[in-house]
Amino acid sequence: MAGPIRVTVHPPSPSGGRRVRVDGEILGLAHNVGDVAEFLRRAGLEIDPAEVAGVPWIDWRGVGPERWGPEAGG
Repeated sequence: MAGPIRVTVHPPSPSGGRRVRVDGEILGLAHNVGDVAEFLRRAGLEIDPAEVAGVPWIDWRGVGPERWGPEAGG
């Protein structure tokens, strides 16, 4: 392997969901940690959905893995 993998989960979009990138390549729009785990599996990275929130090589931008929808008003 050439180096550590970089996974970025972007902040929630205004319509809900979060863009997921691996080493700069967009894998899709996730709506929960299960979606992130599935995108990573398709990219060849096996990870249990229960572990997604705690691995150090996933960069959660804006907010953590508990937020998936648009910002609530107020």
